[in-house]
Amino acid sequence: MTPSLILACLWAVAANLTAMLPSRDNHWRAACALTALGIPLLGYVTYENGPWIGLLVLGAGISVLRWPVFYLTRWLRRRPGGGD
Repeated sequence: MTPSLILACLWAVAANLTAMLPSRDNHWRAACALTALGIPLLGYVTYENGPWIGLLVLGAGISVLRWPVFYLTRWLRRRPGGGD
């Protein structure tokens, strides 16, 4: 297993452990931190393993951070000229 996939697995474990802890802000700070770490990590995984593995890791990240992605798409649709 490549170092980038090991780091991606550690990111997924950290995300799941963070989700189990109680939080006053509904985990938004943790989601921002995980996103800030996950985007460069996704680039590293894609660079080292190719685009198909990168897409699989992207799908795994979206499944973990589904609410920030949901709110981002809702915000993009509300913008003038953003959809519909």
